[in-house]
Amino acid sequence: MTDSPLSACGPHCLASAVAYGVSDVGSVRQRNEDNFLIEPAMGLLAVADGMGGHEAGALASAEALTRLRQALKAHSVEVVNDGADPDATWSDPDMQAASLLHNAIDQVNHCVYQQNVARHMSEGSGMGTTLTGVWRPQGEGPLLVFHVGDSRLYRYRDGELSLLTRDQTWYQQALEAGKVDRLPARNLLLQAVGPAPRVEPQVRVQPVQPGDLMMLCSDGLHGCVPHQEMLQVLAMARRDTLETACQRLIDLTREYAGRDNVTVLLAWFDR
Repeated sequence: MTDSPLSACGPHCLASAVAYGVSDVGSVRQRNEDNFLIEPAMGLLAVADGMGGHEAGALASAEALTRLRQALKAHSVEVVNDGADPDATWSDPDMQAASLLHNAIDQVNHCVYQQNVARHMSEGSGMGTTLTGVWRPQGEGPLLVFHVGDSRLYRYRDGELSLLTRDQTWYQQALEAGKVDRLPARNLLLQAVGPAPRVEPQVRVQPVQPGDLMMLCSDGLHGCVPHQEMLQVLAMARRDTLETACQRLIDLTREYAGRDNVTVLLAWFDR
């Protein structure tokens, strides 16, 4: 399990979903630098995969999730209570929430970066973390997806497992540029929360349907378990069997000789 879990495994009942998460140190690493957050009252789900060594990665992932929760909690009432304008379009609250989310991630990055500065770490070095998740500030509205790094968000719907995020890695960039040889290592990030004074998160609106199953995970899962194997597990999952599905995915990382920490968070949406 994670060294300092921010959320219990679950299950957690949200306004429109049920969620279950688990984090495991794996069979090689001495410490777990992954972490995850489930905040039912806020409709907030997130995973973070820390890096930096000497316990700094665990600190970075926990700090990023804690700061994100604080930043959104301080201002999310503005989004929920918005609606004074009867002529406002349906997307206005979503755009306001997306802007708030951008600002919150900026604050998170600033906090982690300043800790690196205090430790006299040069820009681009020091501790850092991925940060990927979904936020549903309005119970009947769409999800807001946010993403920095190479943790991933998948959606299982009608027999299809779709990747909803794009890895921010040198490897992915090389593939998209058409390179076929001398590819960079898969885990070299283009950006992460903390090492630099600025970060450019991907934030977008994602519609959700009843019966959608969302999976957030660190690269400890998707980096070693084939897509088809994950699909088969999620195809068998139901609202009341998320714990079983999470544990099966963790077990698969061991069967495929995974060497990294692994975190899996599943959310079944009722509406």
